[in-house]
Amino acid sequence: MRSIELFAGAGGLALGVENAGFKHVAVIEWDKHACSTIRANGSMTAQMASAWPVHQVDVRDFEFAHFRDNVQLVSGGPPCQPFSIGGKHRGQHDRRDMFPEAVRVVREVRPLAFVFENVRGLLRRSFAKYFQYILLQLQHPEVQKQGGEQWPEHLRRLEKHHTKGNYRGLYYRTVFSLLNAADFGVPQRRERVAIVGFRSDVCENWCFPNPTHSEDALLREQWVTSEYWERHKIAKKHRPSQPAGIEQRLGQLKFYADFQPWRTVRDALCGLPEPSIRPNLKYQNHTLQPGARTYTGHTGSPFDEPAKTLKAGDHGVPGGENMIAYPDGSVRYFTVRESARLQTFPDWYLFNGSWTENMRQIGNAVPVRLAEIVGLSVKESLIKHSFRVSDTKE
Repeated sequence: MRSIELFAGAGGLALGVENAGFKHVAVIEWDKHACSTIRANGSMTAQMASAWPVHQVDVRDFEFAHFRDNVQLVSGGPPCQPFSIGGKHRGQHDRRDMFPEAVRVVREVRPLAFVFENVRGLLRRSFAKYFQYILLQLQHPEVQKQGGEQWPEHLRRLEKHHTKGNYRGLYYRTVFSLLNAADFGVPQRRERVAIVGFRSDVCENWCFPNPTHSEDALLREQWVTSEYWERHKIAKKHRPSQPAGIEQRLGQLKFYADFQPWRTVRDALCGLPEPSIRPNLKYQNHTLQPGARTYTGHTGSPFDEPAKTLKAGDHGVPGGENMIAYPDGSVRYFTVRESARLQTFPDWYLFNGSWTENMRQIGNAVPVRLAEIVGLSVKESLIKHSFRVSDTKE
């Protein structure tokens, strides 16, 4: 199945979608450093199905009409800075708001489905009206702005069109959900809004995949059965003390046999040697960055929990967020390779450039595993659709 990747960044969503079985016919990204990362991995490894057709261009300057009706999926993560809690919160007034371009691509390409991802800040009350506007545009991409029309007026016209029913033209059945990557086996607490739409002629039932991992299962393995410590060969005398108030929490645990434990920083880094300032020939991108320190509100990620959300920051890397906090109270920065593991990039996927630039790319990425899980679920529905269409023609 053919796909187009928008706002590709370092390629986390694109790699997950490819793992799900889609073939990219265009990968769009304007940032030269991110494009360099993608191209290097496409040319230097045999892991990717083929070198992705990367277009280093502003999506606003790219024409998609020649892909019309010939692509099954459009996916991408429009820049999150307009809606990020850590940003300036300018939303639709930020020139980096690329949701209008995402709608344009859907309108021009007419894919069978789309998947878009963004930060949880998009669901804040201050953006509620604009988020409704985004969803209605994606549902009715052919109902375009008229000359001189501002978005509130366009929203009202979309509301009238949507509520009258009996739609004509291009229409998508659209749903969204706030997903915590930790609930799907990513060793990181990373909440993201996922928006998924299916073209109206794709008549298969679909819902977001069920979580596969849980915090309760992790706590049970750590403080009830001790399986977690035994798996990591941590002797009793070296295990951390039970957290304050854990006894009450343990009494409230809900354990389901089909849930796996949340993956922790220790799980993710298993097998990696301690980094040094010298490059590691076996594990590339695994070099120690000195100077880590804690300060108010930035205390690092506890070693035996999923990492906090890795961040890129507007002006480099937020110092205390992208650190390991060991049980003895010491801290150090995550290496680029460790950060990539927390985003579930495979070890063969390399990052070029400075530590700050690499961490920016990784902090902006979609976890590969989460992208693959959602992509596989979407693909299953599209396969059912293709079989149904084939049976009808026969």
